[in-house]
Amino acid sequence: MNKFQLASRQSYSSQEKKASRIPICSVWKASCDCKGCDDHEKQKWRKWGPSSSSSSSHSAINKYGSSIIFPLYGNVYPNGFYFVQVYLGYPPRPYFLDPDTGSDLTWLQCDAPCVRCTTGFHPLYRPTDDLVVCRDPLCASLHSSDYKCDNPEQCDYEVEYADGGSSLGVLVNDYFTVNLTSGARTSPRLTIGCGYDQLSGSSDHPLDGVFGLGRGKSSIVSQLGDQGVVKNIIGHCLNAQGGFLFLGEDVYDSSRVTWTPMSRDYTKHYAAGSAQLRFAGKTTGFKNLNIIFDSGSSYTYFNSPIYHALLTLITKELSGRSLKEATDDHTLPFCWKGKNPFKSTREVKKYFKPLALSFSNGWRSKSLFEIPPEAYLIISSKGNACLGILNGTDVGLNNVNMIGDISMQDKLLIYDNEKQTIGWTPANCDQHPKSSTHVEF
Repeated sequence: MNKFQLASRQSYSSQEKKASRIPICSVWKASCDCKGCDDHEKQKWRKWGPSSSSSSSHSAINKYGSSIIFPLYGNVYPNGFYFVQVYLGYPPRPYFLDPDTGSDLTWLQCDAPCVRCTTGFHPLYRPTDDLVVCRDPLCASLHSSDYKCDNPEQCDYEVEYADGGSSLGVLVNDYFTVNLTSGARTSPRLTIGCGYDQLSGSSDHPLDGVFGLGRGKSSIVSQLGDQGVVKNIIGHCLNAQGGFLFLGEDVYDSSRVTWTPMSRDYTKHYAAGSAQLRFAGKTTGFKNLNIIFDSGSSYTYFNSPIYHALLTLITKELSGRSLKEATDDHTLPFCWKGKNPFKSTREVKKYFKPLALSFSNGWRSKSLFEIPPEAYLIISSKGNACLGILNGTDVGLNNVNMIGDISMQDKLLIYDNEKQTIGWTPANCDQHPKSSTHVEF
């Protein structure tokens, strides 16, 4: 799976895009007829929300000082994706979403009605009639400065991803119900996408939508931060059984985390700059690299020159050993077989060398992100060891270098938008943090 968001559409022609847009006001006529109403009249056209007796209001919650923790389900292989369960609407209904730090907008497959939708775990999301207008600042954040408002009463959106998948729809406001580590429950009203036209990518999966956790204004954590629910900080801990995701700050001990500044060159993504790539403890000659951390990508991607150089180094290390290339295994581009099928990466890691990214933090200060063999290999269904590092240039990432889920396993990754830093530390991802507790290291 690769949910890295691209800047230009690959799947629709311009004629197809315009034909696909729906003037939602003509479908949800009550909402649009009421654009000139006062607040009391508008309330008639909105779904009734949580009452103060059933959910804590923002005024009852201390600003910040708490977090939201979501269990994660899935794995890199064989599932090929992770997902979280969120509750939207009133009464709250569950949905399974793909947590993606590589894109901003949270969207769900939506009965608007739906033109093209894939099969998910739950019935299609039934949107509120609280449309986001075209000139809303959140709408503007998703478009270029010369964006035209074909339908002023609604905000159209369109996102596409590196795997060829895409979503087209409109923005709506709805309740997002969560439990805080402070013990309170809250249901802030957030802006999300109602996706009525989806195209499946090459790494399609049966989820209800995408949980956008990027750096932009429309991301869930940015909206929660603006409303004072949690600080604009994201973290995740992935392993073969799932792990957990958190929004907020009271989950980790900052003094035990390795930190590096976010890159100034990739302001739309969680990227760290000035990295040097190391193999088996030695420099590879590749330096001054910007590295993007993307939870929406199952595998790690390097641009073509780096990828081929790494492949040469790995092949050289395997020369004369008992592993042979498994040309009949097409799980990933390169797989190797032993005398007997492997059951886990623990059995095969002795044949491979570790990688590392050394980030420069200033004069003589470096942060090391280690990638041991078990963080770049999978064991296929045929019992072969396959390389989970792929050629990013071949899949349209051009010169981008990206750390995916496989290389972030068994680490706590933290994206601190307040301080503009990225941090990591080894962690037991089976140990989910609870109220006011830290992750077990």
